[in-house]
Amino acid sequence: MKKIFTLCMALCTLMSSFGQTDTTGRQAPADDTIRIGGMIIIRKAGSKDEIKNENEYKMLKRNSDKPSNLSTNWWIIDLGFSNFKDETAYNSAAAQAYAPGSNSTWFDLKDGKSRNVNLWFFMQKLNIAKHYLNLKYGLGLELNNYYYKQPIRYTANPPAVVDPARVSLDNTVGRSYKKNKLSADYLTVPILLNVNFTPNRHEGFGFSAGISAGYLYSARNKTITSDEGKKKAKDDFELERWKLSYVAELSLGPVRFYGSYALKNMYSRGLNMTPYTFGFRFSKW
Repeated sequence: MKKIFTLCMALCTLMSSFGQTDTTGRQAPADDTIRIGGMIIIRKAGSKDEIKNENEYKMLKRNSDKPSNLSTNWWIIDLGFSNFKDETAYNSAAAQAYAPGSNSTWFDLKDGKSRNVNLWFFMQKLNIAKHYLNLKYGLGLELNNYYYKQPIRYTANPPAVVDPARVSLDNTVGRSYKKNKLSADYLTVPILLNVNFTPNRHEGFGFSAGISAGYLYSARNKTITSDEGKKKAKDDFELERWKLSYVAELSLGPVRFYGSYALKNMYSRGLNMTPYTFGFRFSKW
């Protein structure tokens, strides 16, 4: 019994000696440590938290999910359709002076061909009330292309619209039109009130509504015919220089829609047509 007791004491002393020996030859760090998988988090007295995994790196501070009071979105693109509401009185003297012999079919557009492309240089969103209500504004180009079914032409001197079949110098037998379009491009500033139902989400839900002011900086009529080929006439064609429109935007997560409807006629005389656009907006908010 005495021998067994002596042997147990010897074994306990030996195990205690192994437990106090640093097999690596280094003293274990006195700092508090937490091991998570293959990563060791070391808390040093008087220092910031650090991560140690073979090499030491400073811990990154967690970014706040709160949106900025002023954010900027660069290079927004809209792809959609252009059209107009035609309320012209074609039997009036004004309409016949600008477009002799015209009727309601002259300005019919090809289905799905008339396009609207907007390129916004930037848009900014300013917080008004806890990011649920914001002011949006920007600057960009509105590019509208109206493709006509009929072989009409715009002339610059004097500004008018003519039917080539009624002009003897242009009455070419067998002529066919491959393209006939009017382009009207504006430099535009939109201002909208934005309602955001999910301000802490990157792709949220909401809508915007407001007005825009555009200045006509370019207009042209381009035709491609079987005998003449490509022809282009540049002028303002009695289009109104300033275009004021109601504008709106709808955000459904990653999908965004836009639309506009002008406050008045796009022509300064003769015709009475109110333009509108709608389509998809490619934007981060």
